[in-house]
Amino acid sequence: MQTQTYVVTGMTCQHCVASVTEEVGELAGVSSVEVDLDSGRLRVAGQDVTVEQVQAAVTEAGYSAEPA
Repeated sequence: MQTQTYVVTGMTCQHCVASVTEEVGELAGVSSVEVDLDSGRLRVAGQDVTVEQVQAAVTEAGYSAEPA
């Protein structure tokens, strides 16, 4: 199991947090997703999850993410 941390830009409310959590949580191999609205941090735990997959899921939710 590995943990990756990202900085998500564009989130302004709990609906944003829910959207990012849902999209990233649907990725194969993801076991947990934590999003902190105040800091913009996204923590993803799982196996065989690439940076590109996480970034694509965050983009699908309407935001952008960069590895922290």
